[in-house]
Amino acid sequence: MKFINYLIIRFSILTSLGIVAGHFSPFQSIFFLKATVILFLVLFFLWLLTRKQLFQSSLFGMVSYLSFFIIGYCNYQIQLPVFQPNHYSHISSEKTTDFFQLKITNILKPGNYNRKYIAKVEAINGISTSGTILILILKDDTSDALNIDNQLLLSTTLKPIPTPLNPGQFNYSKYMETLGIYDQIQFKSRHILTKTVGSTTLKGQAERFRNYLLENLKQTSLGFDERAIIQALVLGQKKDINKDLYSSYAAAGAAHILAVSGLHVGILYFILTFILSFINRLKYGSFIQSFLIIFCLWFFAFVTGLSPSVTRAVTMFSIFAFAKTINRESSTMNNLFLSFFLLILVNPLWLFHVGFQLSYLAVFSIILVQPKLSRYYRPKFYIDKLFWGIFTVSIAAQLGVLPLSIYYFHQFPGLFFLTNIVVLPIIGLLLGGGILLLILSVVNFLPDQFAKTYNFLIKSLNEFINWVANQDLFVFRDIHYTEGNTLTTYLVLTALILLWYKFNYKNLIFLLASVNLLLGFAVWDRFESSGNELLVFHKSRKSLIGYKNDNQLTLFRSDSLSDFELSYPIRNYLVNRGINQYCEEGIPKTFKFKNTRVLILDSLGVYSKSFQKSIVILTESPKVNLERLIDSIDPQLIIADGSNYTSYVVRWKNTCVQKKLPFHHTGKKGAHIIE
Repeated sequence: MKFINYLIIRFSILTSLGIVAGHFSPFQSIFFLKATVILFLVLFFLWLLTRKQLFQSSLFGMVSYLSFFIIGYCNYQIQLPVFQPNHYSHISSEKTTDFFQLKITNILKPGNYNRKYIAKVEAINGISTSGTILILILKDDTSDALNIDNQLLLSTTLKPIPTPLNPGQFNYSKYMETLGIYDQIQFKSRHILTKTVGSTTLKGQAERFRNYLLENLKQTSLGFDERAIIQALVLGQKKDINKDLYSSYAAAGAAHILAVSGLHVGILYFILTFILSFINRLKYGSFIQSFLIIFCLWFFAFVTGLSPSVTRAVTMFSIFAFAKTINRESSTMNNLFLSFFLLILVNPLWLFHVGFQLSYLAVFSIILVQPKLSRYYRPKFYIDKLFWGIFTVSIAAQLGVLPLSIYYFHQFPGLFFLTNIVVLPIIGLLLGGGILLLILSVVNFLPDQFAKTYNFLIKSLNEFINWVANQDLFVFRDIHYTEGNTLTTYLVLTALILLWYKFNYKNLIFLLASVNLLLGFAVWDRFESSGNELLVFHKSRKSLIGYKNDNQLTLFRSDSLSDFELSYPIRNYLVNRGINQYCEEGIPKTFKFKNTRVLILDSLGVYSKSFQKSIVILTESPKVNLERLIDSIDPQLIIADGSNYTSYVVRWKNTCVQKKLPFHHTGKKGAHIIE
């Protein structure tokens, strides 16, 4: 094994820990940030004074490590709006209507009702600003879609990005925060005062070039689904993929091939290395080859729209190519952590992107596990060598990403190895063939037989993926997995790998301690989820009330709810709480929860004065005089769910405010949980 520089690994880890500390313990104070910078300067001067000593003291090491921790912490902090004097949030708020001058920087996948964009806030009321914002444009408008670099002027009001209204639901607001986006605006296209083509950016040029390639693809004989796959595979455009087809790829464990990322860049890197290997025979051939590889990789990133995932992957492989050029005696592990360190310095928010985490964990695991695993069998023939290589790479990659992917997606494709056996050998062929097909279509020299052959390959792949996805017995879904489970599982995997490399007493104790910690977290999680709670879910125009008793949920539901409607809020809650027993009943008029009477009023609004000090849940817009009800039974709390008219809810809220009684509307505050 080549020399591993553990310093870059340690510095990368400490910088990451600083970023994590800044994320979970931010200090919204300019004074604190200045104090932190001063501390860093003191540490830096201490390092200068001690670095020339022949034998370094422990103080030198502590100062060095603490410095990188502070670098990560400060680098994350300065990304926050509070530390950016020109950020739009210092000028506008959700309480004011202002004139916004925006420039479109990214086009997102549209939702059911809105087109979505990310825009830079260039000015508010004529005052120059910074920061990015989410734009939602209602689809019920017949106007054209916006393009990157379009500049808009409109009068509107900022709104916070909504948080989830039900427990266990995906938090889109937190996800957008990892992109540096904290607010949104929603409007119709006719509300735009002016729309112009702004100054051209590199990303705008990339988007226009990609759209040009997409238009050329539409002129080929490829089928719709097949064309959607090549658009995702080669151009990073996934919006045309059928939802059912994408779900099949996810269930089969092959969704990663539809998102252009490190896998595609890595395959392209090895294809280019093989094709350009003849250049090594020339004078300065190694330099020329590496230069051409880096150029082609960055052109590929340009064609795919310069997405963050591709940009990160190209940066990583560019470092690999550069290290090879200068013949630096370094290991792949060094290059991996060097690219990781540089990327989190450039944008610390990337550390919280799922794709960033999975990409680096997969590559790290392959580098660490695959070489040693491959030594257990020495293939003699090409076929078994190919399958053994795929097997070891698949096992190593899955080992690295399995805990994190279960935590994020709550499912595990049991037939991932079968999928990879088929997909990995042909992914290079599909990627290379797709690039060639694009080039030939652009120059109007695409043989029809070549297009039909490529169409047949992708159609066959789709059929295989659909077959694997339909093997429900091997697709494990709705897996309950917490942050503690994830971290302790990685600790156990680390201990196993250390023991695998070197079996000694120290590593064995570390493994036993890790296993005990994992079991401890599992017991604690079971204890935490064993309590009882009453939930009033939010469901628009419907009523859903849940009673959780240990690991069993009894759901009181409207008879008009379909199974599909139930799956939206209930499935996430069941997975989040680790509930494995579930039953349904009709909504009762009243019941008890922990010695507290719960009164449910439906559209009839009938109640008895005997329900003193009860919790009242208003459903289906009951025609009731709330002021009289409060005077009659003196309730502890009033809850209005999503089945009520908005005008009724506003009136009830005002009444509760006058009576100084707690009022909860699920449409505004989300599901109400009583423990």
